[in-house]
Amino acid sequence: MEIKEIMKSVVDFFGEHVAPPHKITSVEANEDKGWKVTVEVIEEKDYMKKYAKDEMLGTYDVLLNQDKEVTSFKRRDVRFRSAIGIEA
Repeated sequence: MEIKEIMKSVVDFFGEHVAPPHKITSVEANEDKGWKVTVEVIEEKDYMKKYAKDEMLGTYDVLLNQDKEVTSFKRRDVRFRSAIGIEA
C-alpha cells in the first residue's frame, strides 16, 4: 500500500502545482528513508494543441520525505511525446 500512497501524494502535488502527471515511471526508496519518484508530465498541452504541434513530455525527478510529502522536484528532460525516450 505504501507505493500507492507515495504515487497519490505525487499526483496530488503535481496536479496542484505543476501539471497533472501523464505517467509515473519509477518509485525508489532513498538511502535517507525517503523516496525518489520519476514522473512524466505533458508540458504546455493547450499551447501545443493550438499550434498543431506534437505535445512535449517533461520528465521530473521528485523527492519525498518519510512522511510521503514532496520535498523537491526537478525537471530532468523535455522531449516531444512521439520521440523515443532513452534513459541513461
